[in-house]
Amino acid sequence: MVNLSGAISLIGGFPALAGVDLTVADGEIVVLRGPNGAGKSTLLRLCAGLAHLNGGTGTILGHDLSSREQRRRIRRETGLLAHQTFLYDELTVEDNLIFWARANRADPSTVEPILDRLDLGGRLRTVKISALSAGQRRRASVAVMVCRRPKLWLLDEPHAGLDQTGRDFIDDIVRHAVRFGATVIIASHDHERVSNLATRTVHLVGGMVTGAEDGREEGQNVS
Repeated sequence: MVNLSGAISLIGGFPALAGVDLTVADGEIVVLRGPNGAGKSTLLRLCAGLAHLNGGTGTILGHDLSSREQRRRIRRETGLLAHQTFLYDELTVEDNLIFWARANRADPSTVEPILDRLDLGGRLRTVKISALSAGQRRRASVAVMVCRRPKLWLLDEPHAGLDQTGRDFIDDIVRHAVRFGATVIIASHDHERVSNLATRTVHLVGGMVTGAEDGREEGQNVS
């Protein structure tokens, strides 16, 4: 699913990734750990085809990161949950999901149960994104990902801004996605929670992978 060798990605001339070596196999839940500025978010954006590969080599889902055309394919086949929602603020929650479902050739009839599952049904379905709270926006972003059914889920602090119920929803959805064939990479500071999901933890410092821990014993409950 992910194969990076010496991957370098520059932001304003600064190497946010300074030679990352990383392989992620189909069906894994890999957690990225590291201090702020370690390169976790940039690594997720690189895997989503949004950040440029300025050095080294890399393939995502078999697509070459050095090719502009193949990066477009990566964007279609991956889902990134980032600090930016990628939602249309002037559309309602329901209209956003219907739009993304149709854009990805998914069945629009799946929208209603997804809204209910993420506690976005009822009156919230007709509320514009611009009027939602931060936690509700995060739920809506997750709902869009579920509609799209990407092969590779890339989650940047997915539990941020959510209450206990919302955090539990995220965990359940990640496990469900993996059961149905997805692979997941999570960047998170919520170490205790994500360690219960991870099949492997990868440590980043200064834009480089500095170590990894096998978490398969904890991660067995995802299947």
